[in-house]
Amino acid sequence: MKRVKLVVAYDGTAYHGWQIQPGAPTIEGELNRALGTLLNEEIRVIGASRTDAGVHALCNVAVFDTNTCIPAEKIAYALNQRLPEDIRIQASEEVTPDFHPRRCKSRKTYEYRILNTRFPLPTKRLYAHFTYVPLNIERMKQAACYLTGEHDFKSFSSAAAVVESTVRTVHQLTVEKEQDEIIIRVCGNGFLYNMVRIIAGTLMEVGRGSMEPDHIKEILEMGERSAAGPTAPACGLTLVKYEFL
Repeated sequence: MKRVKLVVAYDGTAYHGWQIQPGAPTIEGELNRALGTLLNEEIRVIGASRTDAGVHALCNVAVFDTNTCIPAEKIAYALNQRLPEDIRIQASEEVTPDFHPRRCKSRKTYEYRILNTRFPLPTKRLYAHFTYVPLNIERMKQAACYLTGEHDFKSFSSAAAVVESTVRTVHQLTVEKEQDEIIIRVCGNGFLYNMVRIIAGTLMEVGRGSMEPDHIKEILEMGERSAAGPTAPACGLTLVKYEFL
């Protein structure tokens, strides 16, 4: 028996998130199916980040145990022949039997893209949230500063989330403009359910002038989901980097 790590990239548009759901297509479900066909074993992958429906990833991580004689580094090539085109393995390698992607110290980086133009672009509709309302990027940058560091992010978590603690550390939060796109980049040690999308939605409220940048401090102190801005649509969010420390 050996444990294999996969680095998985996917377009999440057609899927109901990472985690298996009855009667719905998911990334985890497709991986289990394809691996079972390839290895002739019942496989259950363990994912590092359980991304939501419609969220994309360049580098999510999963592990699974297998008795196969296929070299671990070759599994990526064979598996890609059995997966749909919107899921592709970027790398596969053998890891120690006790390696668990959710129990290791790690750092994740997400990007949220906003297309801020007069009219939407069809080629970006699946990978950026469109808004025609002008956003002031300098105001958004000011607000972002209040979210870096260790905070209780309860106000930035979906009410449905059940966790032991809502304290998280945001190592870096930047807001940049590249042509017609505004990119919110968040790096942290972990994120609550919908946390990055709520941060994006709140920063957009600041950008359009509906909220002052320093109001972020009060939102954190209140600890209530209703205090923060709306949850931004899933299509703009991509997991772009996963580091094990």
